[in-house]
Amino acid sequence: MKIFRRTYIAKFAIDLLLACGVCVFLAFYLRLEGGFLSYSNQIPPYIFITVVSLLLVEVVYKLPLRSWRSTGIPDLVTLFKAMAIFGLSVSGLCFVSGTSLRVPRSIPIINTFLVMLALGGTRALSRLYHENHGYKNTESLVEPKNILIVGAGEAGTMIAREMLRHPEAGLKPQGFLDDDPSKEGTKILGLPVLGPIDSLPIEVGNHRIQEVLIAIPSGDGRLVRRIVDLSSKAGVSYRIIPGVYQVLSGEVSISQIREVDIEDLLGREPVSLDVDAISKYLKGKRILVTGAGGSIGSEIVRQVARFGPEKVVLLGRGENSLFELELEIKALFPRLKYELVIADVQNRQKLERVFKKFRPQVVFHAAAHKHVPLMETNADQAIINNVLGTKNVAELALKWGVERFVNISTDKAVNPTPVMGASKRIAEMVVRRLAEKATPGQTFVSVRFGNVLGSRGSVIPIFKRQIASGGPVTVTHPEMKRYFMTIPEAAQLVLQAAALPYNGKVYVLDMGEPVKIKNLAEDLIKLSGFTPHEDIDIIYTGLRPGEKLFEELLTAEEGTIPSPHEKIYIANQNDIDESFDEKLEYLLKVAQDGDKEEILSVIKMIVPTFRLKQTVEV
Repeated sequence: MKIFRRTYIAKFAIDLLLACGVCVFLAFYLRLEGGFLSYSNQIPPYIFITVVSLLLVEVVYKLPLRSWRSTGIPDLVTLFKAMAIFGLSVSGLCFVSGTSLRVPRSIPIINTFLVMLALGGTRALSRLYHENHGYKNTESLVEPKNILIVGAGEAGTMIAREMLRHPEAGLKPQGFLDDDPSKEGTKILGLPVLGPIDSLPIEVGNHRIQEVLIAIPSGDGRLVRRIVDLSSKAGVSYRIIPGVYQVLSGEVSISQIREVDIEDLLGREPVSLDVDAISKYLKGKRILVTGAGGSIGSEIVRQVARFGPEKVVLLGRGENSLFELELEIKALFPRLKYELVIADVQNRQKLERVFKKFRPQVVFHAAAHKHVPLMETNADQAIINNVLGTKNVAELALKWGVERFVNISTDKAVNPTPVMGASKRIAEMVVRRLAEKATPGQTFVSVRFGNVLGSRGSVIPIFKRQIASGGPVTVTHPEMKRYFMTIPEAAQLVLQAAALPYNGKVYVLDMGEPVKIKNLAEDLIKLSGFTPHEDIDIIYTGLRPGEKLFEELLTAEEGTIPSPHEKIYIANQNDIDESFDEKLEYLLKVAQDGDKEEILSVIKMIVPTFRLKQTVEV
């Protein structure tokens, strides 16, 4: 057993010596003002009682198993609980059990307080020694890097402590910056809070700072951008620690410090999730994710895996992407039960076999064609994959009694100009129509949001490749704007929207403020260490077929109403035309025939707001 290993025995021996030796004699000495020799015959049995009591609490509270060098408040709280039981045990054995011990009743009380101080002090001194000893060892390192930590909160304190503990990393913290005026002039771990964030350039010069570390995981993109700009002006490099979830779970370490990325500059407030509501419909359930190898589909799988599903069925037609996802699942979620299925949502017979075999209870439908220009020139495939595919999956979900069906939609479905957007709008209508046929306990919804940073085919990877090749970076129009959110945020809000108890609704995610693509390109060039328009040029290529300057999300076309979650809205929906089913069947027929003009005409019949003009400046 672990408790009998050498180091644990040594810890117990030290506790035993202090609690049952030093503290016992000190308690008698203090209580009797030095005249404890008159109780010399009572001390040995009293020591025996303290040994038994100490052994009891050491084993129950596993005190030897706790690290002394990293002792924190939770460890001290546990120690004090253990000592309270220790005091009660000693008192009980001395005075309640009928023993013949004749010692003052205050002796166990004094003894217990002394033991608390001795054992707590031992652990605190051990931690202090290791931290100070480690910090002094930085002198032996070759040119340790002077670090200025921006953020004197929990995250900044945690990362500073890591640096002090691990001098071998070559990072030497010089102090903190924080906009909280109450912290200015104070010291944390012996390091001063030097001033507000705006004093960064001055403090960089005063303390010969070589790198700025951003330790504000709850800060939004504007704050990160401000710190990055100040660091750039001061001529020092900058990095950032992980997000708020890693900080809350205590996972922050030096190895997780990373470069500032574009997601940090565009970052928003962390999503607040109703974990209980999500867990209620995912825990122990069979989950099917279509398009599981894609950016959104794979992130949904990662998020779902955290809620303990019975099994997750990963369905997609790209074998390479599913293979890579499987490798990741094995590494991150070794206990997750899953099944890989290579299938196309257009293949109704294959999907039927999947539903029959796995009987999913929750379906996330993320499979779709999404590239606007490609779908303009291949309108038939946009309809067949996005509309027919959604119809196949949703109808089978209805047939096989799926509890929740969630269709992933897009902001391009609003006042659609591109065929891709129109196809997703019609897919929403398909889901709404099937929601009308849902039995009690079934929920069919769509979730609509904009672009996600870093998804396949998105602008970010394209810009990065162009910068890596020396430019130029191509932007379609200097005024083009898009909504952006990170892939994890989008997936988390999808899971949250699915927990809402409304059938047949189209949910709209709060995308925040739209971002100019030109500004995005400039930020990426700066983060890559270049100067926009000097080192790397930006050229404008003009709008492509089906593109708009501005994607509408919360629009006058429908309007929205609030939902119980602050970042999720419910779109107002017009009634679906009674002839929708007939028009839908005809649309699928002409899509199979490949007649683009007829496809566009039928789309216009189904979606009156569809704009046949190929480029629209909104």
